[in-house]
Amino acid sequence: MLRGKKNGLALAFILLIMTSNVNVMMSHADDTNNDAALELVTDALFARFSNFTSYFNQDILRTLGFCIQNVDAEWNEAFNFSKNTHFLTECIKSTRGDVTRRLCTAADIKFYSTSLVEVAMESGGSTPPTTYLKPNKNCNLSSWVSGCEPGWACSVGKDTKVDLKNSEDMPTRIVDCQPCCEGFFCPRGLTCMIPCPLGSYCPLAKLNNTTGFCDPYRYQLPPGESNHTCGGADVWADFLSGTELFCSAGFYCPSTTEKIPCSRGHYCRAGSTTQANCYTLATCEPQTQNQNITAYGILFFCGIMLVLIIIYSCSDQVLSTREKQQAKSREAAARSARETAQARERWKSAKDVARKHASGLQSQLSRTFSRKKSVRQQEQLKGLGQAKPGTDAALPPTPVDASQQKGKKIEEVCLTKMMRELEEDPNGHEGFNVEIGDKNLKKQRAKQLQTRSQIFKYAYGQIEKEKALQEQNKNLTFSGVISMASDTEIITRPPIEVAFKDLTLTLKGKKKHLLRCVTGKLMPGRVSAVMGPSGAGKTTFLSALTGKATGCTMSGSILINGKVESMQSYKKIIGYVPQDDIVHGNLTVEENLWFSARCRLQADLPKPEKVLVVERVIEALGLQPVRYSLVGTVEKRGISGGQRKRVNVGLEMVMEPSLLILDEPTSGLDSSSSQLLLRALRRESLEGVNICMVVHQPSYTLFRMFDDFILLAKGGLIVYHGPVKKVEVYFSGIGLQVPDRINPPDYYIDILEGIVKPSASSGVNVKDLPLTWMLHNGYPVPPDMLDSAKMAAAGESSHGGNPVAAGSDGQSFAGDLWEDVKFSIEQKKDHLQHNFFKSKDLSARKTPGVFTQYKYFLGRVGKQRLREARIQVVDFLILLLAGICLGTLAKVSDETFGAMGYLYTVIAVSLLCKITALRSFSLDKLHYWRESASGMSSLAYFLAKDTIDHFNTVVKPAVYLSMFYFFNNPRSTILDNYVVLVCLVYCVTGIAYSLAIYFEPGPAQLWSVLLPVVLTLIANQEGDTLLNKVGDFCYPKWALEAFLIANAKRYNAVWLITRCGVLKQKGYQLKDWYPCLACLVATGILSRGLAFFCLVIFQKK
Repeated sequence: MLRGKKNGLALAFILLIMTSNVNVMMSHADDTNNDAALELVTDALFARFSNFTSYFNQDILRTLGFCIQNVDAEWNEAFNFSKNTHFLTECIKSTRGDVTRRLCTAADIKFYSTSLVEVAMESGGSTPPTTYLKPNKNCNLSSWVSGCEPGWACSVGKDTKVDLKNSEDMPTRIVDCQPCCEGFFCPRGLTCMIPCPLGSYCPLAKLNNTTGFCDPYRYQLPPGESNHTCGGADVWADFLSGTELFCSAGFYCPSTTEKIPCSRGHYCRAGSTTQANCYTLATCEPQTQNQNITAYGILFFCGIMLVLIIIYSCSDQVLSTREKQQAKSREAAARSARETAQARERWKSAKDVARKHASGLQSQLSRTFSRKKSVRQQEQLKGLGQAKPGTDAALPPTPVDASQQKGKKIEEVCLTKMMRELEEDPNGHEGFNVEIGDKNLKKQRAKQLQTRSQIFKYAYGQIEKEKALQEQNKNLTFSGVISMASDTEIITRPPIEVAFKDLTLTLKGKKKHLLRCVTGKLMPGRVSAVMGPSGAGKTTFLSALTGKATGCTMSGSILINGKVESMQSYKKIIGYVPQDDIVHGNLTVEENLWFSARCRLQADLPKPEKVLVVERVIEALGLQPVRYSLVGTVEKRGISGGQRKRVNVGLEMVMEPSLLILDEPTSGLDSSSSQLLLRALRRESLEGVNICMVVHQPSYTLFRMFDDFILLAKGGLIVYHGPVKKVEVYFSGIGLQVPDRINPPDYYIDILEGIVKPSASSGVNVKDLPLTWMLHNGYPVPPDMLDSAKMAAAGESSHGGNPVAAGSDGQSFAGDLWEDVKFSIEQKKDHLQHNFFKSKDLSARKTPGVFTQYKYFLGRVGKQRLREARIQVVDFLILLLAGICLGTLAKVSDETFGAMGYLYTVIAVSLLCKITALRSFSLDKLHYWRESASGMSSLAYFLAKDTIDHFNTVVKPAVYLSMFYFFNNPRSTILDNYVVLVCLVYCVTGIAYSLAIYFEPGPAQLWSVLLPVVLTLIANQEGDTLLNKVGDFCYPKWALEAFLIANAKRYNAVWLITRCGVLKQKGYQLKDWYPCLACLVATGILSRGLAFFCLVIFQKK
């Protein structure tokens, strides 16, 4: 049926040619020996049917609009014989001017096309090799003239007028039968002629005595008619059914009666009317079907690689330039610190004088830098308690006027001179005194304090106090100075006090306690340690405090600063250090810390102060030697494990939290590294930070550095919560005396674990320790715990949970399964609620907005991509090899317009681009979960990732086409193919985002491989089936249609039937090229929206 419709299309289109009124020409056609008359008749004949497309424009567009968009343009491509009308002249000569009476009318063509469709339907959808028409007025069982044979035509007679526009009645055409003219074809069963389209070759046939066929056609002479000879062409069909009508590959046919071989330096595809020039670097031998443009593909690929190499090479320059800019920022921060230190010294001098006169007490300066002049002068100054005369510190505390500062140059104080001399002469041996509060006076050498970060560390602490002093800087009186002098400590961070009472966590559906009756308080400015045996619920306790314990029923209360509020409301000023070291391995130590500081510190905080924050943390954590080193990954070695652990903690310290919670920060660290980390945390606590951490097996020295101690037993029961100094006193009071040379926390944990048994004389029952603590503090005790001494050991769970309910042992398997299903559903529901519902922000900290964070994320992701250049190169090489293989193996087939090659292209490009796009989110899930939980923008993170991946969206199609196009060499332009590939890559990248975010890496890769193959096979289904309808909504269908349409537009003239047949068979339309691209882009946008939704909702389980 499809082939019949193709032939019907051709004949319906020929109707445009046959609709002229040729009565005027008839009067000039009798004298066939007059060349001038023949030329006039030929021109008149051509002019009559050259402008009649307007009569049938709407009918053709309505019927054949899926394969013909511009009727006039297609007419000019197929039947514009104005350049060579020689075949018309010859036909007029051979028919002695009777050509118009032999041309098919509208009724003939209508009958021919209808018969072809019916025959095709009867034959199962394909036209038989010899086209048989139904009987008609001229050719039937009782009347079969010679003109009914293929390649022959008859006339209606000289006295009969023919109305070519008549589509109702076929004229009687049975006289003067003779072979069809050259340049025309005469179908079997029809006694009229139809002009052959341009790009075809329609000579008179010659009998092949060996085969009995009329070459170059496929029909034979009728048996028993010795006077019958071979005629002209007999059919115009698609490329498979009527190949003999097409101008052969390697030749070109300027007219339908001429066939010329292609010369050297030119190439001629099948159906060509002219020979095309080969490109400069292409090779074209005589009678070449296609030019070899592999050299251009190599040059194109080399150009792409050159651009990528330039980008990769310049990336180092970009990164170094960025480092220089950051160095300048640090220098600016240093200058700001110097100026601030000058003002600080003046205020501190006034403060000291005020204290002396107000209370008569002598106090040392909080932090003082002074050049070492002589020991005698220092002792004299300390004894007098005042500054040296003649220095800036001895000036009275006069108000600072901005107008006066503009006109005067600030004199350098001793701190400024010291810093300048350290920069000019770092090897100097003169030291300076550092005095911190009321603690011991320490003396250090310049060699030990010559690094900028150490200077920044000191200056940053002064800036924090100076900011609080600036508010009281205006109109300062003597009473104001006294008030300032009485303020010994200034806390710049908002305090967070966490109180919890009867905190109990129970697994939903399991009725098992994870925490039970936990009561206590975490105070600002104190460092609390949470310890206990395995399974005691230490991490669960931290999760409950931070509001992250999902899948559980929580009872009791948690108070934030005395109010019942959600901890999530303060997440911008709460730092949570996970147990795993979630740090970006392809960034340096400084880059990790700097990014966290920029995104989480106050938005209006000046950049120099942010630099000082980072410098202070780097110095406090001892990361100065590795600040420019990559953190490293599993595949690529970076800094040590201990340093990585400290970077993990530093990510939270740089955001200046008010509450800092750490889950086993010392695990894997040696004793010295643990002490260094804890010292840094104690410095943070001096700023008023509330610090709570889970610790495993701390040394005695480390244990004494904590302020408070929380000891949990199995089942989440609290055994002790109080100061570290009183823990041994408490346990000694209940009969647990720590043996000599035994670390107290280790001893207590061994007791709770059951490794060490209390002595019988002590009378202590380990199971009663939580009850003893509750009774000691007067906490309410649950009734079931009052009789805990009588509990049977077999009734307790291995983790100290509730005793198993009576009769539960006999519960059926189905009941257990149902309980597990309910528990899973409740847990997923809690996860969705936790991720979807956001609490009101009460932290009073305004962090950078989405656009600002987007810029920060964009810089970070771009830097990471530049450092993953080798992986990108491997991706490009794989695409290159795929282009070479598919371009070589899947050659363009003219009968299908290269559909098979494009099918493989869609599968290969989709599969390769999806797998590479998975890395964008699969490898960074943990990092995202940590960053989003701290308040960073999910939208900024997603958009930055997608923006950087647009580079691959643009480059990868070019890399693939650099080989595929120049090896395959389709008729469509490289620009059309590139546009389709860009839309396809954009679409599949969005789908890969959704898979990477929703699934784990393993299943995501499996789906990325299966989807392109399965969906492409579904999209390639033909016929009116369910799969075909489903395929209409698959992205491979749109990509294949766009590819095929772009290629089909290049097949004109003699290819019209083939074009319409292929498009009809596939169900495509020429006008759908832009809608297909729009569908691909829309799918990419929608899939990205789905991916972002999954990113926000389906987070860590």
